[in-house]
Amino acid sequence: MALAGKVAAVTAATDGIGLAVAAGLGRAGARLVLSSRRAEHVEAALARLRALGLEHVTGCVCHVGRAADREALVQKALDTYGGIDILVSNAATNPVMGSTLEAEEEVWEKIFQVNVTAAAMLIRLVVPHMEKRGGGSIVLVSSLAGYRPFPALGPYSVSKAALLGLVKALGPELRPLRIRVNGVAPGLIRTRFSRALWQDEPTLQRVMAAMGIDRPGTPEDVAGVVTFLCSPAAAYVTGETVVVAGGAASRL
Repeated sequence: MALAGKVAAVTAATDGIGLAVAAGLGRAGARLVLSSRRAEHVEAALARLRALGLEHVTGCVCHVGRAADREALVQKALDTYGGIDILVSNAATNPVMGSTLEAEEEVWEKIFQVNVTAAAMLIRLVVPHMEKRGGGSIVLVSSLAGYRPFPALGPYSVSKAALLGLVKALGPELRPLRIRVNGVAPGLIRTRFSRALWQDEPTLQRVMAAMGIDRPGTPEDVAGVVTFLCSPAAAYVTGETVVVAGGAASRL
């Protein structure tokens, strides 16, 4: 129960990596505030977590691209639990596939608004509340694509590279406040978002061969790393992004 008494807000937390992260933090003792764009998804996720025996869970609707929704998420944590200690920014979008330079300006704007700007603005909102509690931990969910752009996902890949930079920029800025900022960069994970790459066995085998891996990851593989980064065991880790990609090449 390394996170007992801590309050954790997780965006896009009703499916895939986000839900697994919420469950992992909850099992470590955190009190949870989940969010998603649809109320029915939030309620379904809360029911699933309560079925696991997690009692301190609540949630709200939050489209991270909207300032009012971001403020409502933070206020939900304050009203329900009195503060916030952990933020996991997991929300992302990718509305198109194809040539990078054929993507229209509004596509670039939408991707960066949701994937990058919203994360920065959420951090801006939570930092004063974390400071009041003596510190905190922030984890941004980037992607292997930030290091190694995925085919046909150019703008998305660029946005995930921007999150790597955001982690590096904020790590030293927030360190004096005892707030740690780290990231995770998942590779091929079995989620709804990536199902086109793994639901067909021949396609999966080709993708794994190209990436140099022997299996796709699970959301729980990512959740374990996020829980570590939020815990006292990672007290000396900030400004870093951990690649969770089964050995796929990312960097030296």
